Amino acid sequence: MQKQLATKLNRALMDEYHARNTYRKIIDAFGTVRPFSNIVEAEQRHINFLLPLYEKYSIPVPAEPEPPETALPKSMEEACRISVQAEEENISLYDELLAGTEEPDVIAVFQQLQSASRDHHLPAFRRCLERETNRITPGFGRRGQKRSEGRGRGRGNGNCGGHGCRFIRG
Repeated sequence: MQKQLATKLNRALMDEYHARNTYRKIIDAFGTVRPFSNIVEAEQRHINFLLPLYEKYSIPVPAEPEPPETALPKSMEEACRISVQAEEENISLYDELLAGTEEPDVIAVFQQLQSASRDHHLPAFRRCLERETNRITPGFGRRGQKRSEGRGRGRGNGNCGGHGCRFIRG
């Protein structure tokens, strides 16, 4: 039983380390940008929630792994997309870890960490992805479409984003 608990705690801890290190790399590449700057701190708190369980159950804490050498995302949109996937995988991981876990305090921590991913991190990264997908860059509209394309839905000189102005100045 102790070995099974150790395996579960180790999987949770390594996943939290991985998330924290990934978000740190994204911050290093793109600057202190939200939601990464907030969530990287939350990932450290998740690690801190897990560590006392090791002591309580006399399980040795594994060494923190070196951050893996992974390719950085090429854009914020890609970083957000990767993070959405990571949080979805984290939620599934906690479903697996909760199955068959009997210790009430371990269940409570796993549920708390899963809830944070499901209710806070995942929605934040989905908003990030939506924002980045719909970002308007100079000379281009949403989704990389040239601003001159897609016009004709009304009158206007382009100041209404190609949608035509609905009000008349008099």
